[in-house]
Amino acid sequence: MPIAKYASVIIASTIKFLGGPLSGAALGLSWLETALCTTLGMMISVIVITYAGSALQALRQRYNPTPTRLFTKRTRMAIRVWQRSGMAGIALLTPAILTPIGGTILAVSFGVKPGRLILYMLISGILWAIVQTLLIYQIPGLKGIMG
Repeated sequence: MPIAKYASVIIASTIKFLGGPLSGAALGLSWLETALCTTLGMMISVIVITYAGSALQALRQRYNPTPTRLFTKRTRMAIRVWQRSGMAGIALLTPAILTPIGGTILAVSFGVKPGRLILYMLISGILWAIVQTLLIYQIPGLKGIMG
């Protein structure tokens, strides 16, 4: 049943973007179906984190009242990316290096407006889904690009 296959790809890509193309190829979906489901999965996590971000942050502060360190190696790198390329840089790095959840949390922490965040992540998600899916479908033994 294709709905179960689509759901598997969507769920895999909500957590780790590369999981979408890998599972789509393994399940025998076409590259277009895989790319669409991968983008949808990323966007589900982006939308949930974007609109639930403040509630999750309040919940975290409630159960972990100790303040976190402000300047760690990770936060310095995030600030450097933000200063150099803004939301476009974060969106571009999210599918490739960060996870959809991590990239969205980072953008929300910098105060990006929800509409802008969703638009940039959608564009980045579509581009990376096509690139990663086409690359993975070229691996011998997996479903071919024309199959």
